[in-house]
Amino acid sequence: MIRIATPDDVPVIHSLVRELAEYEKALEEARATPEQLHEALFGENPAAYAHIAQDDTTGEPVGFSVWFLNFSTWRGVHGIYLEDLYVRPSARGGGHGRALLTELARICVERGYQRLEWSVLNWNKPAIGFYESLGARPQDEWTVYRLTDGALESLGKRG
Repeated sequence: MIRIATPDDVPVIHSLVRELAEYEKALEEARATPEQLHEALFGENPAAYAHIAQDDTTGEPVGFSVWFLNFSTWRGVHGIYLEDLYVRPSARGGGHGRALLTELARICVERGYQRLEWSVLNWNKPAIGFYESLGARPQDEWTVYRLTDGALESLGKRG
């Protein structure tokens, strides 16, 4: 059901990223190209990793996860930051999301990582309920900040 992505999966990963962006009402923000995803996942210095969820009967890809390592200075070890988790609507309820998260938790345990973290949109109540059913808890005391586009460029050009 869950397998490590290969370079041949880049087109389907790109398609799933765009489906996720549409679901999150932000399709115009999904600007990554297949070439960028290939370089990030399979280039000389991979920056991220991916898993594919397949339908048990047909073998067709129905979901994916993209993740990368983070580091906790407080714990002194790596963790996994889950950038994207998506299962196509037609396959939801089939255990694919749970299987993707289970695989990432297994990697954490096997490698001695102590955190598996991700963000979820506040309006995505089905996902929040699902995550909480697995024992995940929101980190309400933290607020995510982001610099992009003009603000990032402006700050980066300050010498």
